[in-house]
Amino acid sequence: MNVIYSSEHFWILAYPAQQGFELFDKDSLRTVFLQGALASHFRQAMEEIPEAERDEETIDAFLDDYCTGTARPIVFH
Repeated sequence: MNVIYSSEHFWILAYPAQQGFELFDKDSLRTVFLQGALASHFRQAMEEIPEAERDEETIDAFLDDYCTGTARPIVFH
């Protein structure tokens, strides 16, 4: 596992052996694991963000949109 992005609101974790990514929303305590075609789509969508617009605010907004409806809450026991 490698942390490839960290902001005040999100982490992106890469799992090279599984060819996947985990998106972790620190504020809402939700997570989604992407593997296979979903991971490829995510990587492509990230690469399509213009270099000049790759600031924390833009990336966090993208991640929030990406997690909406797919991420599951993290439950502590």
